[in-house]
Amino acid sequence: MSAPVTHSPTSARLLLAIETSCDDTACAILTYDGTILAEGVLSQTDHAILGGVVPEIAARAHLDALPALVAEVLKKASLTLADIDIFAGTTGPGLIGGLIVGSSYAKGLAMALNRPFMAANHIEAHILTPRLPSLGAALHFPYLTMLVSGGHCQCVSVEQTGRYVRLGGTIDDAAGEAFDKVAKMLGLGWPGGPALEKLATEGRDDAYALPRPLKGREGCDFSFSGLKTAVSRLIDTQDPTGTRDALPRQFAADVAASFQRAVADVMADRAEHALALSPNATALVVAGGVAANKTLRQALEQVAANHGITFFAPPLRLCTDNAVMVAWAALERLHAGETPDDIDTAARPRWPLSERTPAIPEQFS
Repeated sequence: MSAPVTHSPTSARLLLAIETSCDDTACAILTYDGTILAEGVLSQTDHAILGGVVPEIAARAHLDALPALVAEVLKKASLTLADIDIFAGTTGPGLIGGLIVGSSYAKGLAMALNRPFMAANHIEAHILTPRLPSLGAALHFPYLTMLVSGGHCQCVSVEQTGRYVRLGGTIDDAAGEAFDKVAKMLGLGWPGGPALEKLATEGRDDAYALPRPLKGREGCDFSFSGLKTAVSRLIDTQDPTGTRDALPRQFAADVAASFQRAVADVMADRAEHALALSPNATALVVAGGVAANKTLRQALEQVAANHGITFFAPPLRLCTDNAVMVAWAALERLHAGETPDDIDTAARPRWPLSERTPAIPEQFS
């Protein structure tokens, strides 16, 4: 069942997007040409004492936060809901509870105002973020994206809007997940990535010879499980009782720096292999939450320089989950001539880039 549509996609001038795929509640309003009018992100803190995101708690927090956040973003832009021409919401992949809350909220607004709805793919949104006009990158197809986050680690050749070639992905932990787990081993807080990077500035990245899983092998897949195990065994030599808060500060810093360097070396190697498979790539892009890591950025920037192509990383606020990227992904689809999605489009925890839109549940078809 589709909501009646009174605005055609090409007449849409203001788009409001909602992102709730994990533990960040986000909303943004963009003009049809990609100008950011207002944005807001609320990061949940209740998960810190639990050492990771609890899906049900995250979903409930999104439900509590969305009304006020949407109102705040509208106020920042000096707009009302009636001014919005089209709504978009992250519909997958991610934690199903949060996806249902956010996408349903966006759908509800679309139905109430008789406006169209766009279902956004979270991974596609990260991949297309660098093409946002206000970033000034002038990024042209095709380009290569290294998507590095807590839940995803993929190497994707971006051929056109909606046409992507997945060259490789993680066969176990995503890079961000490995950062969080190693940070926990070192007795750091959650989320672990930023805390580990900060600690690493005090250490030597050549202090310990940690493994570089899959480095030098064919293909573009990633594996961080062995590296994580090696770090655990190394820590056990200093902390056999498991009281992580008793680790010597310099030892912990050296482990953090050595681990971070190992991940960066692996990512650089995988990027080299990917560029060999994508000789026409005009740029190398890093996206996702871990793209905020300076050591990783520098390693990939050197790879791009070696190949004589542009390197681009979004601003830090657009690396982590946000609604600006969701809005822009929806706008890219509209610019490419696609029509809005059915209002009954289902949220789903897995949504491969090869599939344009999640299927409508059988009970609605």
